[in-house]
Amino acid sequence: MVNVTTEQAKNMRNGIDLEGTVERKGETRTVNKKAGGTIDVCDAYLVDESGEIKLTLWGDDIPKISDGSKVKITNGYTNTFKGEVSLTKGKYGQLEVLS
Repeated sequence: MVNVTTEQAKNMRNGIDLEGTVERKGETRTVNKKAGGTIDVCDAYLVDESGEIKLTLWGDDIPKISDGSKVKITNGYTNTFKGEVSLTKGKYGQLEVLS
């Protein structure tokens, strides 16, 4: 397993292993799911020595994270929305709070 930097992650689609510090966590909002129902979503910014990437947090992961949290994403993936790349753990990835 090779950790990538935030800048490298922006050019990858999946299989992303990344560690960084949450610098800014935004407001939680509720969105409608394609399958029906709703889920909470929150954007945060993950920072490392190379830069920053938007980290999208879903559901139960939101309260685990706060500004200054060190986190590790395993098997995450990116998508691009309105020209901005964001990283998420997705269905098969993991988000671990290190400190």
